[in-house]
Amino acid sequence: MKKLALATVVAALLSSATSFAAPETYNIDSTHSMPRFEYSHFGYSTQLSRFDKATGKITIDRAAKTGSVDVVIDATTVDSGFPLFNTHLQDEDFFNTAKYPTITFKSTSVKFDGDKVASVDGDLTVKGVTKPVTLTLQSFFCMPHPMLKKDACGATATTKIKRTDFNMGKYVPYVSDEVTLTIPVEAVKE
Repeated sequence: MKKLALATVVAALLSSATSFAAPETYNIDSTHSMPRFEYSHFGYSTQLSRFDKATGKITIDRAAKTGSVDVVIDATTVDSGFPLFNTHLQDEDFFNTAKYPTITFKSTSVKFDGDKVASVDGDLTVKGVTKPVTLTLQSFFCMPHPMLKKDACGATATTKIKRTDFNMGKYVPYVSDEVTLTIPVEAVKE
């Protein structure tokens, strides 16, 4: 009887252990993850530029409702659509890519709404200045990737920052201080 009870307890522990999900790590796919930023230009229009290369890792533990996000944006790939303006954006007045070639985001916490990630708090570093920001997710979706035959997740996250907080205040207030940063990300499971 004791052996049967012990076997039942062991079987119950094993079955409950398999129901807990382990953390899953995903590598950011640079070809489908191009962060962008938008700002008001003299009030005439909203201008949009992007970065052509972002790398990093995303870890999610759905059962524990925890995770981490680490994104590195190559600031030298800033693309406004105009090569001359790209050079201007890389100068000291703005990104100063000669001294600060990357922009980073490192999460401090990941918040879930049910089974989906809803927001990510973390530290954004631009031009050597680090500030806390919250990325709010407009979308979050995971499924097997139909071409890669691996699990993949995608998200689109946004936050608003002030250029002056990152020593990039040239032409404020004519060119808006407030910038909307959008990070669309696709990541493939390791």
